[in-house]
Amino acid sequence: MLGTKKIYNIIKRNVSNLVFITAEIGINHNGSIEIAKKLIDIAKSAGCDAVKFQKRNIEKVYSKKLLEQPRESPWGTTQRAQKLGLEFSEKEYKAIDNYCKKKKIPWYFSCWDVDSQIQMRKFNTKYNKVASAMLVHTKLLEEIAKEKKYTFISTGMSTIKDVENVVKIFKKFKCTFELLHSHSSYPMPINEANLKVIQTLQKKFKCKVGYSGHETGSYLVCICAVMLGATSIERHITLDRAMYGSDQAASLGPEGIFRMVRDIRNIEKILGDGKKIIWASELPVMKKLRE
Repeated sequence: MLGTKKIYNIIKRNVSNLVFITAEIGINHNGSIEIAKKLIDIAKSAGCDAVKFQKRNIEKVYSKKLLEQPRESPWGTTQRAQKLGLEFSEKEYKAIDNYCKKKKIPWYFSCWDVDSQIQMRKFNTKYNKVASAMLVHTKLLEEIAKEKKYTFISTGMSTIKDVENVVKIFKKFKCTFELLHSHSSYPMPINEANLKVIQTLQKKFKCKVGYSGHETGSYLVCICAVMLGATSIERHITLDRAMYGSDQAASLGPEGIFRMVRDIRNIEKILGDGKKIIWASELPVMKKLRE
């Protein structure tokens, strides 16, 4: 039988955090730097690994016809006014960059057009993100892949063939990536989560696969995703789910994001690394029952 000292040397290991957790601020800042800073504070305090924003050139992403349609918002009565009201300027993103550096939390973004992707390069963020809506825009995908930054790729509203095309582009440019299983309705009906797609994507593309969630309120789906092997979680956060905005209801409030991060970290400890060992806490029982 192995001596106690030798066994203890085998089991003295630390459990590392495996799941990369992003707090998706997106447009939930409602055009306010102060709200954005509060959301960054919440994400940092909760223990998130990063925060994410969105950047769009409204005139390029949307048609003139759509932008001229009526829509009531705090910024005006058209779709254009509403969408422009939710966009940060380069100066405001500089403030975000400085604040995230001050708070020591990485930030990154999903750009919805080539001009925005080029414009935002000056911030030299560590990661990139492809939004589900942009999964079929080849020129943008190539522009992102050229940067060779680790890229999270959401796969909502997409077929396996769509995903295959994206993977080919990122492999062509030798850009590391992680797919994210996602559903693009806001909020997502829980019966359409289909989390087994995580394993389907892992098996087919032999890569890391995370989950980007848009469900209402609860983070149960995110927890289930981690149990199924998701390597990252992206979840929208908000100060108040009743605030103005199309993404607010599908977001987690401050308490929700704190609890989700806590529970994911506990699940990591519970799941372990799959290696069969003898634990230190078992040694007294082992000594009693086997020696």
